[in-house]
Amino acid sequence: MVPSHFNGPAGSANGGYVCGRLAGYLDGPATVTLYRPPPLATPMTVEADPAGSMRLGHAGAVVAEAVPAPDTPSLRVPDIVSLPEARAVAGRARYFDDVVFPTCFVCGPARRPGDGLRIFPGPVSRRTLWAAPWTPNPSPADGTRGVPPEIVWAALDCPSGIAAAEATDLGEHAAIVLGRMTARVAVLPAAGDDYTVISWPTGRDGRKLTAGSALLSRGGEVLAAARTVWLTVPRPGSAVREGS
Repeated sequence: MVPSHFNGPAGSANGGYVCGRLAGYLDGPATVTLYRPPPLATPMTVEADPAGSMRLGHAGAVVAEAVPAPDTPSLRVPDIVSLPEARAVAGRARYFDDVVFPTCFVCGPARRPGDGLRIFPGPVSRRTLWAAPWTPNPSPADGTRGVPPEIVWAALDCPSGIAAAEATDLGEHAAIVLGRMTARVAVLPAAGDDYTVISWPTGRDGRKLTAGSALLSRGGEVLAAARTVWLTVPRPGSAVREGS
């Protein structure tokens, strides 16, 4: 069950958080594919497949599937963004001019400090990078300085989507949702310490947008990295234009 606290779009769970939770049933880096919006505050099942995957199910349907990552995300990044640089551009992404999911656990500006992650990327000048500062709160589960891996997955989720969306013309009637995520968490961050989350677009193929993201220490060490695939969908309350 995913507590309602960890929502993404209204009424469904944050994709990165769910991917991280399901990936936790496997050893090492994992690729998680989301097949439908994960429900909130609803019992779901986790079953192992004989081939080695883990499946998240609800009402007889597969919600998500995790498999060992055949190609581990590299801890190399296009460039390093310092914490002062990230603070200078925080919240300047066009996304925040007209937020699609304002209560998202990760990037929703309607979430209060200490309630959501409040990671607000902005474009870095003269580089195809987006960056945001992040100071993790104590774990919602136990109040310690340890940050669970699924929270790191969540932190790497939305920033990559914002970079992917801003690097292309989605049109005013489209939004994007996470379709697949592959992540590698080498070092877990500590609550109360300052970090930088960076992201960058890597391509588009029809409805699919791809991006990368990484978590950096204050000194520029890459602690975690992810690759994501995003899918264009109709923006809530509107319809996607033909060809969007």
